[in-house]
Amino acid sequence: MKRALISDIHGNYDALTAVLADIRTVNVDDIYCLGDIIGYGPNPCECLDSVMKEAKLTILGNHDQAALFDPEGFNPMALQAIYWTRDQLDNGPGSPDQVNARWDFLGELPRQIDEGEYRFVHGSPRDPTNEYVFPEYVFDTRKMEILFGKIEHVCFMGHTHLPGVFTTECEFISPDECDHVYQLSREKVMINVGSVGQPRDEDRRSCYAILDTEAKTVTFRRVDYNIDSVANKIYAVPDLADALGDRLKHGR
Repeated sequence: MKRALISDIHGNYDALTAVLADIRTVNVDDIYCLGDIIGYGPNPCECLDSVMKEAKLTILGNHDQAALFDPEGFNPMALQAIYWTRDQLDNGPGSPDQVNARWDFLGELPRQIDEGEYRFVHGSPRDPTNEYVFPEYVFDTRKMEILFGKIEHVCFMGHTHLPGVFTTECEFISPDECDHVYQLSREKVMINVGSVGQPRDEDRRSCYAILDTEAKTVTFRRVDYNIDSVANKIYAVPDLADALGDRLKHGR
């Protein structure tokens, strides 16, 4: 079975559309979304509609949660964006039934999904929604021991927008370092699938991963999309900081 694992779309419908088109070329069985469908980007409603239609399973991200409840720990730029996003969800395109369906969908999202040896979260095995696991955390052996102690075999996550593999030997392996295909073994690993809508690893292209449960491989894929078009949409919205468009052009 092959599963496409997407995360951190952040209201970037152009990127999501390009990724879904790429997914159709690789013959996956299911699509799992690891959260943060909305926030930052200019098309939250369209992204929600698409994920609701295409994804078999979706997990609650911290920006999804912030749309539902009071945001915690958000910087001013993110806070302004989430308030604008809330307004779009209330008053954006669609019938009243569609508006209600989007809010209902967000409100029913699970914080994690466990499938035996595979766990799917947004943040970390310890805090599925909010905790970041950055590559430099491999130097904190105690933190890594605690995180690996929470999983049975493999934990897939997003949140940092930085794709790669964390090993129990306190290594972080980037997609480039494994030639974009990581071979799973009996060793526990945590795998960040990267970001569809706002990559931060200095590669502007969308990133997602494919889990092949038969071959026991995780393949990282990069997809081009019209970044300038999305940046211009952001620039046209006064409540979305121009920096949100600028960062798409630099992948950070």
